[in-house]
Amino acid sequence: MFDFLKDISDWFSWSWFLPSTLRSFHWDSLYFLYLIPVIPLLVLLRWAFYYRFRQKLDVAFPLRDINYSWFVGKLRFIPYFFIIISIWLLLLALARPQKNDETVEVYKEGIDIILVLDISESMELEDLNPNRLSAAKNIASRFIESRKEDRIGLVVFSGDAFSLSPLTTDHQLVQSFIAELNSGMIESGGSAIGNAIGVAINRLRESQSKSKVMIVISDGENTAGNLNPLMAAKLAKAFGIKIYSIAIGREGKVAWGKDTYGQKAYVDSHLDETTLRKIAQISDGKFFRASNRKALEQTFKLIDSFEKGIIKENRFKNTRDYYQVYLFWAMIIYLIWLFLKSTFISNALED
Repeated sequence: MFDFLKDISDWFSWSWFLPSTLRSFHWDSLYFLYLIPVIPLLVLLRWAFYYRFRQKLDVAFPLRDINYSWFVGKLRFIPYFFIIISIWLLLLALARPQKNDETVEVYKEGIDIILVLDISESMELEDLNPNRLSAAKNIASRFIESRKEDRIGLVVFSGDAFSLSPLTTDHQLVQSFIAELNSGMIESGGSAIGNAIGVAINRLRESQSKSKVMIVISDGENTAGNLNPLMAAKLAKAFGIKIYSIAIGREGKVAWGKDTYGQKAYVDSHLDETTLRKIAQISDGKFFRASNRKALEQTFKLIDSFEKGIIKENRFKNTRDYYQVYLFWAMIIYLIWLFLKSTFISNALED
């Protein structure tokens, strides 16, 4: 009930006038502070004007009859000192000294990403260390670790396609699925790229996320399935889904296991880069060529930089005014000035 009395008692502290305290304030009307140096000048001009044009009565006294005191003569300046201090304090109050207690809450809104990974037999080729599939699994897993706020799903394909994981923030679950991937999981051979994109669209089309992304990783051409890859890309664009397509591996003779003599065997590798490039263009995504492991790592870093979550901030500001302190002291000093004006001090003899 009497908390306000405690606040008023705090106003009698000298700490309010220390430079460190004044520097700690935020001044809402800073321009009033620029008037502080002007006040003594105005008071001096007023005094000079008054001294020059006041009415004077010429009275001659013998010098020996004048009991002159230098100290008494200067007493008349004391009221000027108090009125200057009072106006200074009033200007401090008008400048609105404040302190702000600001709290900032930051959170990141994630996006939805579906990884579409080719697990056909050709992903066993060894132009990436140790092979295409293992390199893709390893780098994709690290990519998932860096996307903590995103929902991520997984679609795999070979001659057919199916969804292995829905969109989820349980990234450990997705990574466990990736760790178990192998080229023998789907019996039908070939690469059903169009079907895989179609399955991923089914996972993403109900998403309410502002950004929906599909990352298609393949080393071949569309040789299976009943959905044309370019038609699938158009469907993805219609649902607001952006596709990043990655062509992995080299074309031509590529090492794959050993022959009957224990020597390294080579097979022909063919990649339909044109179709993968068009898939990205149609869906407003990007196409990447990763012929080695380092290029594949760099590709995922680029995609990671392209697809940033939306960072939102909520700021809560609590502002407290302290002008009352300086207004209070301005009134006190002003009352002292009024008192001094009524006393003998202001009427002290002038030299």
